[in-house]
Amino acid sequence: MKRIQLSMSLLLLAGVMGYTPIAMAASAPGPHQPKGLKPGVLGAVALNRDGTYCHLRYPAIQGRTLGTDKPQLKPTTTGDIIDFYGPCDHDPLGKEEIESQKRMQEERRNDN
Repeated sequence: MKRIQLSMSLLLLAGVMGYTPIAMAASAPGPHQPKGLKPGVLGAVALNRDGTYCHLRYPAIQGRTLGTDKPQLKPTTTGDIIDFYGPCDHDPLGKEEIESQKRMQEERRNDN
């Protein structure tokens, strides 16, 4: 029984030690970190040297504010997060994003 307990403890320790450098590398600013991120962007990783093409993560727009003059992002606690690949200066509340989310909302309504 003690051998199993020791083995499980070592396995857990090895897993934590293996995960920590990956998590630290993901959160540390790198040499190709994008500049000028828009408000609401949770994470951004530049995918080219110029820092013009990125992977952005941001909350979706609240459905009730989608057609208004002042759309608002959902709270991050809802888990409705968008993964976007494109220009680093993409605005999560910009015209393109609003149109895209309206289309997605309409497609969901048509599927039901």
